[in-house]
Amino acid sequence: MKAEEIETPKVYGYVGWELPEPERTKLLAMFKPTHADVVAHHVTLKAGVSAEYPLPHETHGEVVGVADDGTSVQCVVVSIGGSTDRADGGTYHITWSLDTASGAKAWMSNKLLKGGFTALDRNIPIQLVPKFFPQEPK
Repeated sequence: MKAEEIETPKVYGYVGWELPEPERTKLLAMFKPTHADVVAHHVTLKAGVSAEYPLPHETHGEVVGVADDGTSVQCVVVSIGGSTDRADGGTYHITWSLDTASGAKAWMSNKLLKGGFTALDRNIPIQLVPKFFPQEPK
């Protein structure tokens, strides 16, 4: 079999926006992590996609709210293109901090946000970098 006939396995992960380090630093000063493990890394657009999935065009967002369950999960809510609503029914957000010692996982931010969030007095504009994030196969 020729090398060009061997199909390269697809890489799967999620697509969204990375929070650039200057924005992360700025927001960490404004929103103190309430749990031991600081995440503050990205906003997910769509999970379970291949590396060929198109990147989003937007490069700006606004932090518009916060949510914290008081025990293990904290996140900040982000508006992209004027909306906090993801196409999958979720809410755009950045998982801010977790208590992983208690079993908290980043996906739990989605569950937390089903109960709503606290809106900020004023929105905070942020820069975002469209990106594909590969995940290790389970």
